[in-house]
Amino acid sequence: MRAPPGSRADYAHFSQHTTRWMDNDTYGHLNNVVHYMLFDATVNSWLIAQGLLDPREGAAIGFVIESGCRYHGPMSYPQIISAGLKVANIGSSSVRYEIALFPDSSDVAAAEGFFVHVYVDAKTHRPCPIPQQTRAALQTLQK
Repeated sequence: MRAPPGSRADYAHFSQHTTRWMDNDTYGHLNNVVHYMLFDATVNSWLIAQGLLDPREGAAIGFVIESGCRYHGPMSYPQIISAGLKVANIGSSSVRYEIALFPDSSDVAAAEGFFVHVYVDAKTHRPCPIPQQTRAALQTLQK
């Protein structure tokens, strides 16, 4: 049996995203690629706001090695999407982010997804431990 959609209470941090006319597909709802774009923007904007991501000068960067999405209901332009973010697991070099998309003021997720990032040395692209400052910040997103 499929798990029911999550609620806002399941997530630790929220960001707002405005849908665009071009986000709708032929069927009149957000194309699936838009969900992944919102997931990516949510994670990376949080990392940047925390001072943890510098794609040009940082010593360690996170590469996506796995992702997924479960769709519960449609979203479409024009809607404001609230993206909930939490961290489900922190390993020695990897982190699993979970993200939910809530249309307008809904308390029920229309989509839930995840990204697994593996931290790598920015120069060699070989796995490395999650930097301690990053680990401490990620722990604040655990629910």
